[in-house]
Amino acid sequence: MRNKQYLTALRAEDRVLVLQTLHWADEVRDPGEELPGLPSGKAGQGKQVDMALQLVDALSTDWDPKRYRDTYQEKVRELVKAKAEGQEIATADAPPDATNVIDLMKVLEGSLKAARSGRGSGEDPAARRASAPGGPARKAAAGRAAKTAKRKAPPNKTGADSNRSRSAATGGKRELQKLSKADLYQRATELEVPGRSKMSREDLIDALAGAGRRRKKSAA
Repeated sequence: MRNKQYLTALRAEDRVLVLQTLHWADEVRDPGEELPGLPSGKAGQGKQVDMALQLVDALSTDWDPKRYRDTYQEKVRELVKAKAEGQEIATADAPPDATNVIDLMKVLEGSLKAARSGRGSGEDPAARRASAPGGPARKAAAGRAAKTAKRKAPPNKTGADSNRSRSAATGGKRELQKLSKADLYQRATELEVPGRSKMSREDLIDALAGAGRRRKKSAA
């Protein structure tokens, strides 16, 4: 393949033949030589092994590829869409520092208990942890809801205050030149400028400046 030789394994699976590429011997490293700190004895003995086997059995289930999604691709699409709409992209918080596991038995017992309770309720343990209060899914949903509410919330002003606010929102062209595209888009949203989602930064400036001039003429 690609004018190059590959080491492969040919396997029969269902009603098709599967050709799987393999590594050459010189491409496979010996863990004992690369990681001299590996334990020489057994990783676990007695009750630890039994507990681990029970945990594996409790978490075992039929493979269903539809249960899994490419969340990285979904997040990238959301960021691209938000940037195209002129929204400000906030940097995500750094992940928490990893903690050292000291008592393996306590960790295994806790994981086994959570797996059993998840299986009894028919809910995936990973999904339950993600959607739990304070979990990543709840935090992400709360953040999206807050951003949506902020964008859709109408200005709490009436009469002359509202007119002054709209006039300040448009401003002169020189003032608008100092603003970022995100700020310009936000002002265009407040003024309900048509076609704003497809406008460039210069188009937004011209549209906002024109809206300001029209409002001044109407006021006069």
